[in-house]
Amino acid sequence: MSVEQSEYREPSIPEFAIVGHPNEGKSSVLSTLSEDDSVRISPVPGETTECRTFPVKIDGREIIRFIDTPGFQNPRQTLAWMRDYTGDDRELLAEFIRVHKDDPAFHDDCVLLEPLEQGAGLIFVVDGSRPLRNIDRAEMEILRLSGRPRMAIINCKEESDRYLDDWQHEFRKHFNSVRLFNANQATYKQRIELLESLKAIDIDLQEVIETVIQAFVRNWQSRNQQSASLMVALLRECLSFRRVKECPPGTDEEQLKEKIHKEYTRFVTSRERKTHQQIRKLFKHNLFNVQLPEQSVLQQDLFSEKTWEFLGLTQQQLIVAGALGGAALAAGLDVVAGGASLGLFTALGGVLGATTAAIRGREMLSGTRLLGMKLDHARLQVGPVNNIQLLYILLDRGLLFYSHVVHWAHGRRDYPEGTRFLPAEEQGKQGFTAGWSAQERKICDRFFRALHQGNAQQKAEAEEALFGLIRKKMEEIGGHQESLRNA
Repeated sequence: MSVEQSEYREPSIPEFAIVGHPNEGKSSVLSTLSEDDSVRISPVPGETTECRTFPVKIDGREIIRFIDTPGFQNPRQTLAWMRDYTGDDRELLAEFIRVHKDDPAFHDDCVLLEPLEQGAGLIFVVDGSRPLRNIDRAEMEILRLSGRPRMAIINCKEESDRYLDDWQHEFRKHFNSVRLFNANQATYKQRIELLESLKAIDIDLQEVIETVIQAFVRNWQSRNQQSASLMVALLRECLSFRRVKECPPGTDEEQLKEKIHKEYTRFVTSRERKTHQQIRKLFKHNLFNVQLPEQSVLQQDLFSEKTWEFLGLTQQQLIVAGALGGAALAAGLDVVAGGASLGLFTALGGVLGATTAAIRGREMLSGTRLLGMKLDHARLQVGPVNNIQLLYILLDRGLLFYSHVVHWAHGRRDYPEGTRFLPAEEQGKQGFTAGWSAQERKICDRFFRALHQGNAQQKAEAEEALFGLIRKKMEEIGGHQESLRNA
């Protein structure tokens, strides 16, 4: 999405001018509505002197556009002229611009009113934490006299609601719709809700805005599908990693193992970072780079003890997962034995699997515990990963990153001071996966085993099941599709 001047304006594309004072949330609302964090947010009055158009495009097609306007320059004089005007009301804006376009004292007023004269609706943004002023009333009356479909947004920048009743009372006199909206905390669902409100300001806008909303909802679904696909690809590549290294006589085997382990951790870290950035791009974040506070678990190294302490499965869950995995593997041996073992392999496999999981849970970060390594005929075979906990760690970090991205309003620039992202130790596991059901963890276990032992069909089926699970979890985090549509 790019910022551009729009010379040719297709009448089928809804257009809204965003009007308001600097430092009251106008730019934040614009940035959030257009999903464009390149909107300059400045507290300095007078920096915006020309209109700038922010088109919203989906699949390369523009579906709606928002216009950043300068603030009023002389609202009292502008209102006085309009009240004295005796011509056709439908020509009010055009006549005002014609009379004042060459007067520097009314430059900003003319520029602000131009998109309204050309047919744009308008959204007036104010900071509801400050008192109502007479100049605000003058501006509201100018906008009412414009005759354009109009909505007022009270940007809730602070907790104070002392002046809220005054603003709402005055807005009801001048606007078709009034909304409370915190642009610094707006979710995608709240963005949809705001668009739903725009349908109410003019009957002629209802059908076209409904088309825009449907496009947004479908696009959100597409983003979740792509994000889930990226996560599955990350897991497949990192967990099925295999390498063969020559290990001639005299080679320091332990040193070689350590070297390979470091190469692998760098590979996974780099691959994870790439996936996260691809997800960030899907949700159109350019400036936001998840520069979280130091206490954020996402700031921790992927293979640090603290990361594995707070994310992934609990020790008990790992043991259960190991028992299930061991039993599943051993069941195959029972089949090979024609059932003559009477389930002996299955029972033994479950015990061995649980024991192995417990050991790996305690030594989860060592190279030989993380990556299967064996020396065979002077060649060191490395991989695939034999610790399922890495799957859950990558899932947790991916879903945590996704959560930050989808809940980060485009008009926001920094996390507030005091925000905590790393939990207190006594709170235990704080990722998503530790709270999943046994059935959901079974999908993960099936995927992990398919990477190691499955044929092409089994791998494809396991990937499809994991894709569905991840997508479902993303919908729960970001707002389910039905919830978005019914906003």
